[in-house]
Amino acid sequence: MAVDDELWSAIGDPTRRRMLDLLLADGGGTASSLGRQLPVTRQAVAKHLGVLDRVGLVRATAAGRERRYRVDDAQLAVAVAQLTSVGTAWDARLQRIKRIAEAIQHGTTNTEE
Repeated sequence: MAVDDELWSAIGDPTRRRMLDLLLADGGGTASSLGRQLPVTRQAVAKHLGVLDRVGLVRATAAGRERRYRVDDAQLAVAVAQLTSVGTAWDARLQRIKRIAEAIQHGTTNTEE
């Protein structure tokens, strides 16, 4: 599975990750409600929500004068699958490095075990 750089760039920001956590915990929210829970301005919250919306991690619906945001479960599942894939690949790499290090430590060169 190819990693979606735009998606990971969006998730890479700690404020956006916290926003996703809050939206998941609360079942959704508005820029104002998120702004009350985060140490950033409402305008910054709106910009972060725009980034999350562009990559499909959140969806907005009209809620009076504001927009209510919810996490898109399908896109979140894509992100989780990508993270799992990356984690599995790194686990395999680390196991190969471990075998090489152990072979060097024991004075052997066979690392294909």
